[in-house]
Amino acid sequence: MRARDLYLPDGESLVDHVYRTLLDALLDGRLQPGQTVTQDEVAALTGASRTPVREALIRLAADGLVEVRGSRGVRIRDFTPVDMERAWEARLGIEPFAARLAAERRDPDALEQMEIAIYRQRRYAHDLTRSLLANRDFHVAVVAAAQNEHLSRCARLLWNLQLAAPIFRQQYRSVERVLAWADEHEAILRAIVRGEREAAERLSREHLLDNRPPRPDVDRGEQNP
Repeated sequence: MRARDLYLPDGESLVDHVYRTLLDALLDGRLQPGQTVTQDEVAALTGASRTPVREALIRLAADGLVEVRGSRGVRIRDFTPVDMERAWEARLGIEPFAARLAAERRDPDALEQMEIAIYRQRRYAHDLTRSLLANRDFHVAVVAAAQNEHLSRCARLLWNLQLAAPIFRQQYRSVERVLAWADEHEAILRAIVRGEREAAERLSREHLLDNRPPRPDVDRGEQNP
């Protein structure tokens, strides 16, 4: 099974279809945090048989989005604002520095992946799930361009869908906003391609600061940026 199938409607496998349909339901609220769903209910939702449903649920569990409950099905994971805030803090520490390194080292494969992710982000701006996956792929590719496996491992952990999906769901407002993110991503990429270290770092930091997730209750006394 190819990762590319997650983004291309043509030739999409049945397991990929079920996976994407479930991810759509998680993002648009049809499946709620804390809810328990049986395999039969998933089959009814997706129109698929139990075998592809089971395989898709295993993938969602590996992504940290659901917890397998044996014969009872799966439980949708719940994440607090504190979880999202801490993940964002870690990204703020990693990604701008990685963008600076990327402008020095400019890994060609990672640069190509950034271009592809921006293209997909614009093409699928109307699609919540595909927008999320393209957004994730861009940020992971920025860190990969730094050619530092330690940073890449941290980025892949922070962009695990269990944290990325609930944050993206809260931030997604319109096609125009997704297209604006794509423009910001392209500016970061162009700075990296030109070898402009300071600009790449600054643009990455500004992008993260402008897209901070909602703060936990403990920060309600502060003014959001």
